[in-house]
Amino acid sequence: MSPSQWDFPVELCCRPMAFVALTGLDVIYNAVHRAVWDAFCANRRADRVPISFKVLPGDHEYPKCRNKRTSYEWHIPKGILKTGWMNKHLNLVPALVVVFYELDWDEPQWKEKQSECATRVEIVRQSLQGRNTKVAVVLIQKKTPLPPGEDVIASERAAALCNACDLSGKSLFVLPHTDHLVGYIIRLENAFYEHAQTYYYTEIRRVKSHKEFLNKTTHQLLFVRHQFKIAFFSELKQDTQNALKNYRTAYNLVHELRAHETNMLEIKTIAGFINYKICRLCFQHNTPLDAIAQFRKHIDVCKKKIGSAELAFEHAAWMSKQFQAFGDLFDEAIKLGLTAIQTQNPGFYYQQAAYYAQERKQLANVLCNHEPSVMYPNPDPIETQTGMLDFYGQRPWRQGVLSFDPNDPEKEKVGILALQLKEKKVLHSELIITLLSNAVAQFKKYKCPRMKSHLMVQMGEEYYYAKDYTKALKLLDYVLCDYRSEGWWTLLTSILTTALKCSYLMAQIKDYITYSLELLGRASNLKEDQKSRIEKNLIKVLMNESPDPEPDCDATSVKSSQKLWADRVSLAGNNIFTIEVQDFVPFVQCKARFLAPSFHVDTPVQFDIFLKADCPHPLRFSKLCVGFNNQEYNQYCMVEEAYQKNELFTQGMLCLTPGKTKNFTFKFVAKTEDVGKKIEITSVDLILGSENSRCVILNWRGGGGDAASSQEALLAARSFRRRPKLPEGEIHWESLTVQTSTMIISRVPNISVQLKHEPPALMNEMYCLVVTIQSHEKTVAKDVKLTAGLKPGQDANLTQKTHVTLNGTEICDDTFPALLPDIPVGDLQPGEKLEKTVYIHCGMVGTRMFLVYVSYLVGTTIEGKEILCRCHRDETVTIETVYPFDVAVKFVSTKFEHLDKVFSDIPFLLMTDILSTSPWGLAIVTSQLQLSPSMMPVDQLESYVENVVLQTGESASECFCLRCPPVSSGQSGVATGSYVISWKRSSAVKSIPVRTVITLPHVIAESIPLHVNADLPSFGRVRESLPVKYHLQNKTNIVQDLEVSVEPSDAFMFSGLKQIRLRILPGTEQEMLYNFYPLMAGYQQLPSLNINLLRFPHFTNQLLRRFIPTHIFVKPQGRQADNASIAAA
Repeated sequence: MSPSQWDFPVELCCRPMAFVALTGLDVIYNAVHRAVWDAFCANRRADRVPISFKVLPGDHEYPKCRNKRTSYEWHIPKGILKTGWMNKHLNLVPALVVVFYELDWDEPQWKEKQSECATRVEIVRQSLQGRNTKVAVVLIQKKTPLPPGEDVIASERAAALCNACDLSGKSLFVLPHTDHLVGYIIRLENAFYEHAQTYYYTEIRRVKSHKEFLNKTTHQLLFVRHQFKIAFFSELKQDTQNALKNYRTAYNLVHELRAHETNMLEIKTIAGFINYKICRLCFQHNTPLDAIAQFRKHIDVCKKKIGSAELAFEHAAWMSKQFQAFGDLFDEAIKLGLTAIQTQNPGFYYQQAAYYAQERKQLANVLCNHEPSVMYPNPDPIETQTGMLDFYGQRPWRQGVLSFDPNDPEKEKVGILALQLKEKKVLHSELIITLLSNAVAQFKKYKCPRMKSHLMVQMGEEYYYAKDYTKALKLLDYVLCDYRSEGWWTLLTSILTTALKCSYLMAQIKDYITYSLELLGRASNLKEDQKSRIEKNLIKVLMNESPDPEPDCDATSVKSSQKLWADRVSLAGNNIFTIEVQDFVPFVQCKARFLAPSFHVDTPVQFDIFLKADCPHPLRFSKLCVGFNNQEYNQYCMVEEAYQKNELFTQGMLCLTPGKTKNFTFKFVAKTEDVGKKIEITSVDLILGSENSRCVILNWRGGGGDAASSQEALLAARSFRRRPKLPEGEIHWESLTVQTSTMIISRVPNISVQLKHEPPALMNEMYCLVVTIQSHEKTVAKDVKLTAGLKPGQDANLTQKTHVTLNGTEICDDTFPALLPDIPVGDLQPGEKLEKTVYIHCGMVGTRMFLVYVSYLVGTTIEGKEILCRCHRDETVTIETVYPFDVAVKFVSTKFEHLDKVFSDIPFLLMTDILSTSPWGLAIVTSQLQLSPSMMPVDQLESYVENVVLQTGESASECFCLRCPPVSSGQSGVATGSYVISWKRSSAVKSIPVRTVITLPHVIAESIPLHVNADLPSFGRVRESLPVKYHLQNKTNIVQDLEVSVEPSDAFMFSGLKQIRLRILPGTEQEMLYNFYPLMAGYQQLPSLNINLLRFPHFTNQLLRRFIPTHIFVKPQGRQADNASIAAA
């Protein structure tokens, strides 16, 4: 049997579709026929009916139908399922044969054409003799037919043609060859599909009718066969529910068969076929859990049915195929929309298939381990006359034999030997690798990294067994980093051992050295003797010699590799190998540590390099060098020791003893240009071997550490175990920390900087900051520079509103900077002191941080080397800027009543109030009211607060009488102007005054048609006449008609016009005189003057009362006159 005997047949795996044969089409020479055929088979969409079409000649010979059996009484079946049965019904025996014939209804030679068509149909029927296959005729016509019933000739001729061909009316079709050909073809397909459905229904009934004649004693195989046929015909009929039901019944019947070594393979083969069908249909019905349950049941039932012990590898092969097939079905269902999860995906089934393939390989190695002298049998017992078996799962040398005991034991023995020798030639590793590769792809898809890595290791080992060492090494190297990072040291050791063998057999020097270094290290679980052997081989490679072979390697491969190693030794190629230590765990550990996180530029930079070896024997290195981000320091940090080949294990400065920590201390002087910069250790290189033979450069990036260091450091930090006490001079490796960088900082300055000022600063003043610098250096401080101003990095608004200058005689503007850099001061002698005054202008309140930075040069000697150091000292001070005063402004009437708006040409008062909020005394130099063009003073404007000194919380007020000229209509707000205050601190006598401009608020100005004011004494006396004169001014351009009336008051008698109607010309004034006679003392209400403007009804008495007094104080009659004055309200 061929190695592919375990593959499922194509006809089992494909989707069964109704088979329809098309005859009478010449698709090669007839363009019309070709177009018809293309419409049937080209670009078939999923929504078209599932039919398999095939073009056959009209006289095609179909498979002959066997004579119908009338009784099964003496019939003994020879097997379960014939190998050609499924293919026969899929591709050979059609459900429907369609005869295509070109014939129009108006054909002149109708009779002859009709006769020819009937003859063709008869030929097809003769070929199908005994079959239930349906026959149909399709007339290809050039014209589009008329609707049914309208063409009488067509109806008559159709009936005649049906009679001549012995067809029913449903089996005759017309196909017009027009532009809508595809539409007609789809309608034809649907009709063909119905005929096919009828055929398969008939076949199912025919098979079911045979079951009546069967008995369970001798016809057990036929029960399975017939049930399988019914299910298969149901699939062809697209009745998948019934198909699934019948497949399940057939599966149960298979396992009811009596099983023995001789028929075990046939039972398992058919069970596997039926299981495949059941699982496929479950996935198709979107019931994946049913498919998984069926497959598990199938495996549980069959996994113990091994069969012949001499052919046990066949059972493993069969099991492997079952898992692989289910994995394929699962994967196909996922592609069609099924959702899988991490714990249930096709990868697990491919993995199990690979496991059984590995078991098959192991069994084959045991059972097929024949001597080379054993020859393959001749004649070949596996070959058959037809090249294929009659029944699935039977042995070629005893087909159709159902006896449990073999008739010819010798023939059985020869057949088993042939199968074993065939199995010996199978490339098992290729099968295993393919399955593992499928599993890896699935686990990668469903994000199962550990499963993926595990299977990749198995793939690498299979490649190793298959002697494909390149691929094996590539896969193993890929997964090594995962096992390193997670600390799986036992697994890592096993993988490294296999990788070392691969690198040896390929004579890959760098890989061999790398894996040897790691297998000697702390991550390796090898025994000491194995590590010693690897160490000796490593030394041989470094001395340009061939290493000893690795144990358990294939003898043939070892011989080939020894030749390769010999070539490597003889060729003078690249003998220097650089290995990045961070990616693996070598036998040497390294830690670099600066003694301090920072060093002053006038002190040497010191750091330690600690090395520790984990190999079995002491090993001597040739060179240690350290690399920095500034490569100029590299030359100062290097240890080199030359030795001969035979001195490799002798003691020396660079000889590392296993388990002991060795320390190398380095120091160097930093360059002055590196002040303020970081010095970083970028690499540590430890060189093993000699450049004359071979050498390995172990390169640590940064300050050391490898793939296991971070995990070890974490475990050490969490550990509460006490460290054992070590002998003096030795240190615990775990207690060492890595410090890869240090900062070079400037020399400690020896000068003092003092700041003198009076906080807080007042907004817009020239704030004075006195800087005092004194040198305490022993030598001259040269090139002293001062930087003063706002410390960078603060709020941008503060920066824009802060200005610094050295000149305090002028106010700063926006052109002045916020920071004055590098102000030259000159040289300072030892002990010398100087002062510098800085003026700061803060145009915005808030907290600011100011910086005063003094730098200078001074010479010093370090390690016998003179350097010029730039030292600096900086002082920062936080200064709060506050408002010097608050200014309140309000508009009042001449009666000192608050005004929301003013009236044109009516005087009003502007009152200002300056409240000092400064903690220092403020001297008001002067004040000035700057009016806008829309405002006019009533009297001369003068400052009333000139040279006034305000302490904290004190205030000074001014009052100005103004009037607003008439405004244009539509203008609501009128600008008043600005109030300018010149001030300075009372303590700063010589400082220039600060000019603060306060913009006065706008006021609403309205015109008034009539203005009334009153002349009356400041007080009255009881029973003494009180003369009052009212002035009425017309403020409009029209004549005003008005009604004036006076309402009496209980406190007064009066004489004058009580009610009058008068007229006032534009711009003129009318006077009205009254004598009021007080009757009561006290603050009394005057008789009310009421005015009604006939043209301006909105002019109310309430508005009138804003201009004239409403009350007056009346004194009682006394013996002496009281000259005190009480102002009228």
